[in-house]
Amino acid sequence: MRPLTDDETVVLFEKLTKYIGDNVRLLISRPDGVYCFRLHSDRVFYCSENMIKLASNVGRDNLVSFGTCFGKFNKNKKFRLHVTALDFIAPYAKNKVWLKPNAEQQFLYGNHVLKSGLGRITESTGQYQGVIVYSMNDLPLGFGATAKSALDSRNADPMTIVVFHQSDIGEYLRNEDHLV
Repeated sequence: MRPLTDDETVVLFEKLTKYIGDNVRLLISRPDGVYCFRLHSDRVFYCSENMIKLASNVGRDNLVSFGTCFGKFNKNKKFRLHVTALDFIAPYAKNKVWLKPNAEQQFLYGNHVLKSGLGRITESTGQYQGVIVYSMNDLPLGFGATAKSALDSRNADPMTIVVFHQSDIGEYLRNEDHLV
């Protein structure tokens, strides 16, 4: 368990900024204490400083997890956001997509969102922007990237992909062996 290097911090904050914009600072300076990001086994964890003090008493080989896993750095030092970060990112999302009830299950199976399954989209959403995907009941289902801007998606064919799937809450069942 160690603090992130400057390069790792830049990569992490760029990825988070894609989804929540300038609200990244709200993740660190919270009213209930000081929170920070730590790296352990190529995984980035988000936790309070009190949790870090407790986790530092455990040996590195024996420490499996602490806090909330936000994602993982791959071999090329690119950061991949995990679905476990969804609860922290969803309240601060700047771009949102709501799915019709018949498209929710397809998204939770790992498929992209088609225009026919799109319920609503934030007006100012551009192409290739990070979005949080919600059900019509405002339950966060996952996140992805827009394939078309909000304006272009209005005039698109019903079978056109509007949001590329990146992660969803169905991964808890599909990949439970790999999530920490």
